[in-house]
This record gives sequence, C-alpha cells and structure tokens, in this order.
Amino acid sequence: MEHFPDFLRAAVSTTANVLLMMTLLQPKYSKKVTLFTMLGILAADLGTAIYCYLSGNLTLLSKLDIVLFAVLCFAVRPLFKDTFMQWLFSYLTVQNISDIVIILSFEICRFLPYPIYANTLMRVILFGAFLIILTRYVRPLYRQVVEHWTAYFAVALGLYITFNYYVLSTDDIIVMLTKQAIPLLLVIFTGIAAYGSILLGLKNLQREYRMKEENQKMQAEREYLQLAASNMSQRLELMEEVSAQNSRAAHDRRHFNNVLLELLEEGKAQEAVALLERQNQVVPKWGKVYCENPTVNAAVCHYAGLAGHAGIPADITLDIPRDVNVDALELSMVLSNLMENAIQACEKLPENRSPYLRLTCRIVGRLLLELENPCKESTVLDEDGYPFAREEGHGIGSKSVIAFAKKYDGELLYKVENGFFRVRLLV
Repeated sequence: MEHFPDFLRAAVSTTANVLLMMTLLQPKYSKKVTLFTMLGILAADLGTAIYCYLSGNLTLLSKLDIVLFAVLCFAVRPLFKDTFMQWLFSYLTVQNISDIVIILSFEICRFLPYPIYANTLMRVILFGAFLIILTRYVRPLYRQVVEHWTAYFAVALGLYITFNYYVLSTDDIIVMLTKQAIPLLLVIFTGIAAYGSILLGLKNLQREYRMKEENQKMQAEREYLQLAASNMSQRLELMEEVSAQNSRAAHDRRHFNNVLLELLEEGKAQEAVALLERQNQVVPKWGKVYCENPTVNAAVCHYAGLAGHAGIPADITLDIPRDVNVDALELSMVLSNLMENAIQACEKLPENRSPYLRLTCRIVGRLLLELENPCKESTVLDEDGYPFAREEGHGIGSKSVIAFAKKYDGELLYKVENGFFRVRLLV
C-alpha cells in the first residue's frame, strides 16, 4: 500500500502512452498483432516503473525511460507502416506529450491537497484532453504533418532534446522539477505553440488549397461547357434543317402515296413497281429514325451520315424516349462529340485495319451509353483515365463530355485495350 499511489500513477502514464501511439501511428498488421505489441510496450514500461518505485529512485526511472525509448523505437518500428523518419517523428511527439503531461501534473499537484493522488488525477485529465483533441480534431491534419516530416522534424527533436537535457543533467528529478519549474513551463508553452502553429498553418493552407482547387474546377467546367455551347447554334440549325427536310419528306410522301394509289387503281402495276424502286434510291439514309427523341435523333443522323460518307460502317442502337431524364440538347452534344471523335479515330487507322463505329444507348433504370471503335496503337489515356489530346486545340469535345457526366453525377469510363477504344457513360 505504501507504493500504491506510485503504481497507480505509473499505470496511468504507461496506458496513456500506448493509447497515444495507437492514435498517431499507422499499424501495418492486424488489430490482434498491434494489440499484443502495445501490451508488450505497456508491460516493459510498467515493469521499469515498478522496479524504480520499489527501489525509491525516481531519478533512475526518468533516465531509464530515455534508454527504453531508444530500444523500443528500433524494436517496434517494423510493425508500423510509416517510414523510419515518419515513425521517429511520431514517436518523438508521443514522448513530448508524455513529458509535458508529467511536468504539468507535478507542478499543478504542488498546489492541491493530497498531492500524491492529485498528480495521478491531473495525468488522467491532461492525457484524456490530449487524446480527445488528437482523435477528434488533429488526427487528419497530423497525418499531413507526418508525410512532410522534414519541414517539422526540428520542432519535435528540439523539444525532446530540451526535456532530456534537464533529466540527464540532474541528480534528483524532484529537486529539478521544483527548481526549474519556470524554464520547464516556458519550454512547454513554446512546444505547444510550435505544434499548434504547424497544425493551424497547415489547416489554413489546406482550406485555401481546397478553395482554389474548387474554383479552378468550376472555372474549367464552365469553360468546357461554354466551348461546347459555342457550337450549339450550328447544331440547332442542323437539327432545324433535318426537321424541315423530314417535314418536306412527309409532305412529298403523301403525294407519292396518292400517285402510287392512283396507279394501282388503274391497274398499272409495272409503273407502280418502277416508281417504288426509284423512290428507294433517293431516300436519304441519314433520315433514319434511331430513337423517339427528335433532338438526339437529328444529331445521330448527321454523324451517321458523315460516317457513311467516310466509308465507316456504323452499328447504332438507340432506345432513348422522347422525354429523357437529362437535357436532350446536352445529350445530343455528348453523342455528337463522341461520334465525331470516333470518326476521326477511324480515319486515322492504318490501311490494314477495318474501321467501324458501334453505338448503343438504352435505359436500364438510368441511361447507359456505350461507344466502341478501333483506334491507333499509340492512343493513350491520361493519369485521370480520360483521352489525352496530343494536338493543340483538340480535346474540347472530351472535356465537355466529362463536364456533362459531372453535372448529372454520372459515371464515365474510358478504356483503350488491344487497339480498341471504348467509352461508357451512365447517368
């Protein structure tokens, strides 16, 4: 019972150190392996503390802790993901926090009743405060600090060396903590201020970077949509022309049917057959109805016609209703850009490869669009998985497709494999 307060205080400190390490460090192996490792550290630290308390030598305990730190630093390092210097930075930080708590609890308990128990209570409060702050507020930022340890390592090392200087240069730890209270408190204030400034500065930099990145993304998407919209008037004219031609074709078809009916009524079957054959030869292929949506159909008809003139077989299957869950004009622009890029890719193929264009679009709860065409072997995607434009002024169409997918929170996937280019869009 004589040493019970000491054992209680040691249990609090060693347990808190283990919790701090589990909070700041990244284990490499399973939770069971990490737990056994932490229990081993706890047992070694606690065993050292009990031995020194039984011998009544607290100065020896403080110095043995420094030696134990060096041993455990190298022994336990392989069990964690961080590089050695990242691990050392975090390990130094844990030791610095532990030293701060020990010094503060000792200085505060001198002014409280039952100081031997007040010391333990203050350690519980201070360690608990550090753990809560680290877990809830600091941990995400702290990982950024660890990744850039070279910029902040001097702070952790300088604070650790300062604390150890006071410990190693004294013959009585209690006397040292009493006489050097003011310098130690100033060191603690400087250390907390340094760590706080690092984390606060990093947080502000992250906020500014996120805002700048978001603004750049918004600006880029706005520019892509504006570039895509710059061709909108031309496409609208094209669609109006197609609509007008369809109307004229419907009007002419009515007269044609009347003439055909008259010939059949007069029994002139041969003339009717000749008239039908002549009519089949002049029906424009690009006037085909691919889907119920007139805007999308007009755009697809135009590029299907271009593919036909370029000698590129086009296999097109569209199941797009009149009322679709996205803006029909924007969807037609997406299809136009994709088909235009596919036609250009086919035109650049070597002579020994056959060009084709396969477009499928159907409703499967959401609108699913797939396009496939052969491409040159040198075709590559960028680091984000999007088509890479080698020539200046190209790639605007692909960027407008990306902006369309982002606008409707869709899934856009490009794939280049074995000389074939495939794109899938789900919105």
